[in-house]
Amino acid sequence: MRTVTLIIFYSIALTIYLALNYYIFIRGWQALPPASRNRSIYIAVFIFLSLSYVAGRIIESYWLGQPASFLIWTGSFWLGAMLYFILLLVLIDLVRLLHLVVPVIPSPWLKNIAHTKAVLFTGTIAAVFIIILSGHINTWYPRINRLEVDLEGSRSKMGAVNMVLVSDIHLGTLTSKNRIRKMVERINALDPDIILLAGDILDEDVGPVIHRDLGSSIRDLFAPLGVYGITGNHEYIGGVDEATDYLGSHGIHLIRDSVIRINDSFYLAGREDLVINRFTGRTRKSVEELLGHTGDDLPVILLDHQPFGLEKSAAAGADLQLSGHTHHGQMWPLNFITGAIFSVSRGLGEIDGMKVYVSSGIGTWGPPMRIGNRPEIVLIRVRLNT
Repeated sequence: MRTVTLIIFYSIALTIYLALNYYIFIRGWQALPPASRNRSIYIAVFIFLSLSYVAGRIIESYWLGQPASFLIWTGSFWLGAMLYFILLLVLIDLVRLLHLVVPVIPSPWLKNIAHTKAVLFTGTIAAVFIIILSGHINTWYPRINRLEVDLEGSRSKMGAVNMVLVSDIHLGTLTSKNRIRKMVERINALDPDIILLAGDILDEDVGPVIHRDLGSSIRDLFAPLGVYGITGNHEYIGGVDEATDYLGSHGIHLIRDSVIRINDSFYLAGREDLVINRFTGRTRKSVEELLGHTGDDLPVILLDHQPFGLEKSAAAGADLQLSGHTHHGQMWPLNFITGAIFSVSRGLGEIDGMKVYVSSGIGTWGPPMRIGNRPEIVLIRVRLNT
């Protein structure tokens, strides 16, 4: 089941990837003079960039080493560059089409078309380089997002609990050990009562994480009430059993379709990720079944990686749902897509009386950059007995 799903997914993704690369390639090719020796260089560089990510992933599956890491890093930056090359090229093509109806291109540009093409070619590359560089630098500086939430709980032992929420760490080839160490230090410095990891803790295959011993830093996370996590879609993509075994051995208590009563103060429920059926053939518990025995004496906090079906969570009795997954698009203007798909794409919301917080995440998937939003660590002070 998982093999068939992966074959279908990667076949579709590869087809789209090749089509987009062809569009970028042909538009750049047209900008270069036919007799230019730069065309040979252009072909070589373009082939290397467009194939580096796929080649790196293939090599990594057989050999975890620097060559694979270099290719994956290069290819990941290229994935981000592709988005902005396409946006800029489409903009240029739209102006050209508009010019056929209404003359908008200055006549001097048309008279010296070779020079105009050269300027556009160089300017587009420079603009994309600046965008991806600034987006990558942005990933180095996660913000601490602080908020307060009031929940009703007539018998909670604690008056309030300080929770740190982190989602979408994506531990893997593109995550440096030093960066994870700094993240752990910042989380611990917030002195949380409990730490919650809302899925996609690992990127894909656990192999690179083991090879680079990234879990040694994760093990240093500390909170008196514990460190809890749930599965995300990427834990399933990389192999959920291997992923959960690794995380469990490094101090993270995975809540998998179960509910835990925390310090006689609130219930903490964790759902399996929505993709469980696609990769394993199993189904996760319905939210009604999961929360059916929690009672109404304590608040219910629900962890669900993907923020779908929020109305059902509210109807089943959840008081607060914490999610991730969306990255809020990660790179502008993809945030408009996640905003259209999810009723809450980022931040605090309320659905039928249930509070919802969707984190934009602290890590990245694919391109190691964030444009238009910041990575975040969320400190939530939950007031109980309100």
